Amino acid sequence: MDSDRRGQWLRGVLDLCVLALLRDGESYGYELAQALDAAGVGPIQGGTLYPVLLRLQRTGLVTAQWRAGESGPARKYYQLTDDGLAALRHGGNAWLAFVAPVNGIVTKGVDG
Repeated sequence: MDSDRRGQWLRGVLDLCVLALLRDGESYGYELAQALDAAGVGPIQGGTLYPVLLRLQRTGLVTAQWRAGESGPARKYYQLTDDGLAALRHGGNAWLAFVAPVNGIVTKGVDG
């Protein structure tokens, strides 16, 4: 896939993906990046992910807490807030409403 196009798509949905990953519990940046990669989104560099996490924190959608690492440096753990859950629900519904017709259009173009 064209990396510029992938980057544009990712910028549009990375916040939503991070909120969705935090729905099931707190996590730290590296773990979130691994989860995104494992889900098929692809590798996400810290220079892309950490500004997203900071923006989500500043807007009150996540909280963050530093904790000492068991065998390494301290980690900043992120947790979804009630506002973050509401944003995930709203954004998720908006995304699904957007992607359904796009899938229909693209599928016709690919199959036909």
